[in-house]
Amino acid sequence: MNTDAFNDSATLPADPVEIVISEVPATAEALAAPVPSVDDSSLYIHRELSQLQFNIRVLEQALDESYPLLERLKFLLIFSSNLDEFFEIRVAGLKKQITFAREQAGADGLQPHQALARISELVHEQVARQYAILNDVLLPELAKHQVNFIRRRYWTPKLKAWVRRYFRDEIAPIITPIGLDPTHPFPLLVNKSLNFIVELEGMDAFGRDSGLAIIPAPRLLPRVIRVPEEVGGPGDNYVFLSSMIHAHADELFHGMKVKGCYQFRLTRNADLAVDAEDVEDLARALRGELFSRRYGDAVRVEVVESCPKPLSDYLLKQFGLAESELYKVDGPVNLTRLFSITGLDSHPELQYAPFTPLIPKQLQNRDNLFNVLGKLDYLLLHPFESFTPVIDLLRQAAKDPQVLAIKQTLYRSGANSEIVDALVEAARNGKEVTAVIELRARFDEESNLQLASRLQAAGAVVIYGVVGFKTHAKMMLILRRENGELRRYAHLGTGNYHAGNAKLYTDYSLLTADVALCEDLHKLFNQLIGMGKTLRMKKLLHAPFTLKKNLLEMINREALAASEGRPSQIMAKVNSLTDPKVIRALYKASQAGVKIDLVVRGMCCLRPGVPGVSHNIQVRSIVGRFLEHSRIYYFLNGGDEKIYLSSADWMERNLDKRVETCFPVEGKKLITRVKKELEAYLTDNTQAWVLQSDGRYQRLQPSGNQNPRNCQAGLLERLTNPTIGVR
Repeated sequence: MNTDAFNDSATLPADPVEIVISEVPATAEALAAPVPSVDDSSLYIHRELSQLQFNIRVLEQALDESYPLLERLKFLLIFSSNLDEFFEIRVAGLKKQITFAREQAGADGLQPHQALARISELVHEQVARQYAILNDVLLPELAKHQVNFIRRRYWTPKLKAWVRRYFRDEIAPIITPIGLDPTHPFPLLVNKSLNFIVELEGMDAFGRDSGLAIIPAPRLLPRVIRVPEEVGGPGDNYVFLSSMIHAHADELFHGMKVKGCYQFRLTRNADLAVDAEDVEDLARALRGELFSRRYGDAVRVEVVESCPKPLSDYLLKQFGLAESELYKVDGPVNLTRLFSITGLDSHPELQYAPFTPLIPKQLQNRDNLFNVLGKLDYLLLHPFESFTPVIDLLRQAAKDPQVLAIKQTLYRSGANSEIVDALVEAARNGKEVTAVIELRARFDEESNLQLASRLQAAGAVVIYGVVGFKTHAKMMLILRRENGELRRYAHLGTGNYHAGNAKLYTDYSLLTADVALCEDLHKLFNQLIGMGKTLRMKKLLHAPFTLKKNLLEMINREALAASEGRPSQIMAKVNSLTDPKVIRALYKASQAGVKIDLVVRGMCCLRPGVPGVSHNIQVRSIVGRFLEHSRIYYFLNGGDEKIYLSSADWMERNLDKRVETCFPVEGKKLITRVKKELEAYLTDNTQAWVLQSDGRYQRLQPSGNQNPRNCQAGLLERLTNPTIGVR
């Protein structure tokens, strides 16, 4: 789960949360309390703390026995991966504000130093809980299925001999231990690399006796090594690299005594510091900055629990960190490397059952998808429905002699994907191929640079978007000559052009030849590629120009309807909700009487359920097998229902500082379908977490005679089963 890259400071209970939510009438005291202004800071949740709470909900999945065991382990590892990025970007950003005396409080009123203190308290608690879940729950359960991680105290003589040979043959020749003395200062360590601090006794051949050394573990070494069955016995048996190095550290310091060997890992600021407005060549500047990402300012150090305090204090001093930034862990410091064992071929029963995404019959085995799309729009919901038709359309366009030009945005696609293969083929076949590549898609910069080079080498025109505005829109436009006239075909999506993500993320794809919508896309591409004033669109809403304005107008229209006693309703599904203007508009709509149901997967700065302000708003988060990524906006609109799909979350960065698209769902059949799918999320009572007014999330579970409802499982059954599908 990439991450594309997630509540308030209230700490969740240490035990798993399994709480039934029911309607609780407001108390007389609450009703009598003064109603705060919609600008009051108490009505807003700090965004970084909200993101952290999302990651805690991810960790909770590791305790959910309804998931297969290896999938529960994945959730625990995703927690680690998400936490790494949280420190690399979010914590680093807060620290940077303090360092440069630029502390700024958001709508919530919390200063960066206050937020950091709450983050430290919460993360320390949850990291301890994570390792307790690993050691006390998941590893013992895996052992019952003969998947074992053999600790040193349980090594048999045969295993010890095998480890010794492996260490001498595969590890020792690659490792370079570094003794610390005036001519060997503390080394510059790579971000998130595994290292060991070693306490030594005695003098070396040169008479040096500093007493300390560092062992960096090269990244090319596996962190988990499988033990041959003839050595470890039946089943899947593994030994940690850290255990091997601990056991044989003395062999790296001949003639000296190793008093202790302790693993640690440093996390650094990984946000790139390129200012697109101050560079002439963005690609060249990014290439230079990518190297420095590995050596940014320190933000966190993790050490094994057994590390003595004098050594951990020494590390903190070397990295310029406070004690609150030290995290002691009861196990390997680099848990994300355990992903290598989560797809065991020997244990399919411990993983999700595979499924085959549905391809609508009209799009199957078609040599000419243009004929099909010329008659009817098709809406696909991934991963339940296949991403293949999108790839097939582009492949056919690359080969079709009637296709003249292809224009496409690429945000996270990978340099060696089928999408890119088709664009390369199209360029080589003489099509006019233009790719708008967002180089600054975080943690995909290097891949996007390779992608740009590959397309340029094939003869495509590569554009890096607009200075100061990330191009986050997902759109493709194909120009084709038919019967002497030019016709356009388009794809618009809420996700990325990445076939792998389309199997893991929930996202919508619209395949269309709608004349007005394709004309809008043509204008938007021209605006991105060339220069000129904003062009008027017929159907498409786009950031940073018309999307936020229209969104606020649609919210206010529902508020007006409610205030006049007319029916009103807002439903929306987004990844994040942080924009203060949007939140204020929603608060005012709630005060007017609009019923508002929001599905917000990650960050949500809005406080629902506040009497007199947000009492008509409910916020839920769905965390399950698939990463919820689609964005849906629904407005009752006086009975003329409006539904939009979008690449944009309700965040300032998306609505004000990115190029985003928002497109209407049209036709009664498609509107009914998307509304029904959105409502499925609002009735889920197994994967849903409901946000409380105090900032905490509580997990729903069926109550009384309710049947369990799992929206993802329901969509999976309905859309991948052609006998009961919607088509």
